[in-house]
Amino acid sequence: MRKKKKIVYPVLENLEISAIAAEGKGLARADNFVVFIDKAIPGDIVNAKIIQKKKDYAIAEIEKLITPSTKRTEPFCEHFGMCGGCKWQHVEYPYQLELKTQLVIDAFRRIGKTELNNLLPILGCEETTFYRNKLEFTFSNRVWLTREQIASGAEFNRNALGFHASGSFASVLHINRCYLQDELVNAIRNSVYQFVTQNNFTFYNLKFHEGLLRNLIFRNTTLNEWMVTVCFAESDMQKIELLMNFLKERFSFLTSLNYIINTKKNDTIYDQEVINFYGRDHIIEQLGNVRYKISTKSFFQTNSKQAKRLYDVVKEFGGFSKEQIVYDLYCGTGSIALYIANDCRKVVGIEQVPESIVDAIANAQLNEITNSSFVTGTCEDILKEEFIAEHSKPDIVIVDPPRGGLHEKVIHVLLEAQPQKIVYVSCNPATQARDMLLFSEKYKITRCQPVDMFPHTFHIENVVLLELK
Repeated sequence: MRKKKKIVYPVLENLEISAIAAEGKGLARADNFVVFIDKAIPGDIVNAKIIQKKKDYAIAEIEKLITPSTKRTEPFCEHFGMCGGCKWQHVEYPYQLELKTQLVIDAFRRIGKTELNNLLPILGCEETTFYRNKLEFTFSNRVWLTREQIASGAEFNRNALGFHASGSFASVLHINRCYLQDELVNAIRNSVYQFVTQNNFTFYNLKFHEGLLRNLIFRNTTLNEWMVTVCFAESDMQKIELLMNFLKERFSFLTSLNYIINTKKNDTIYDQEVINFYGRDHIIEQLGNVRYKISTKSFFQTNSKQAKRLYDVVKEFGGFSKEQIVYDLYCGTGSIALYIANDCRKVVGIEQVPESIVDAIANAQLNEITNSSFVTGTCEDILKEEFIAEHSKPDIVIVDPPRGGLHEKVIHVLLEAQPQKIVYVSCNPATQARDMLLFSEKYKITRCQPVDMFPHTFHIENVVLLELK
């Protein structure tokens, strides 16, 4: 078989970046087609090397930065560019907020066919580093090396504990210091790496699925409670207990210490048993007056302080009263439902993950909230006329769907039920804008509030208030 000839594209010179596009890439135009350039921002002038070309657009990377944008800043992390996270560290934070606002405006204009005349100023983060409450690191015996490291011919430790390198799954970038979660994470992670290296633990091979150490998961709360969970790929109890006892003794402040033995080929832990080794099997978070039990498998917003601001926006937009019935669709662990429960007559949550519903019910009991109920199932299967007849017609509906947005069946039922208000929380303005187009038959957008949950990334949370025409 003849080998396919590799196409070598010419370098595009002196491209001016005019806008920001989906996934945070810079946008430029050349020879009647659009070029999306990674790590480029508006105001940059670059030479760009095309790595993929389609009929009317190309994807490229910066070969040379000719003139930097005045909005650029020096990245603060030594791993920037190699790590798959924090892709906007080179952008001044106030300008990040401008760009995220523009992403929302563009999505609604282009996809939703509407102008956001009721757009409120974006709510930025007061803390732009160490803001996350959860991180997961990967053990691998295939460390990611730079071209310079490979060319040097030097010997490097092949074991890594860190994140997947940008654009790579099989290799892991070893992390020395991460700025995403509390500094204690760096202290614990580096101590674990040193301990397992000294004791000859084997690191997991993502290609051949061999090795003992697999993942290291951290969770913490604003109440200063800490959870560490170690995932192993083999049931070597001697070494498992050796590492778990090390963590228990060295870091005695841990609220919850757990482990999982995951022998599957994928990293998903939701079908695995979590074994509590020390302390409680959960930690407690508090937002406002509501306390939440968080276990290893629980879904919870990963920026607690901004989560409270997000929920306050939902509460303000809803304007709930004691006479109203509220539905919370895609409710997860009931975090929003419980946050607003005391302001309404009854709140009903629907969520397809059974473990999340268990957490929601437990959290309702923890807070002595008696006017909430939670149902397991997909919203498109559960939310039907019979369900509404059983639970009463909602006055207000909160929706917080995954990135894919609302199922068309859900939109159809809501259009038939005609609640007075729909508060739509989204982590993807593109699919949110698409759904707005479908709702426009009976609803109008009266308020829109972007909330930044993830500084130094292109991700943005957006809350829209829809009111019946």
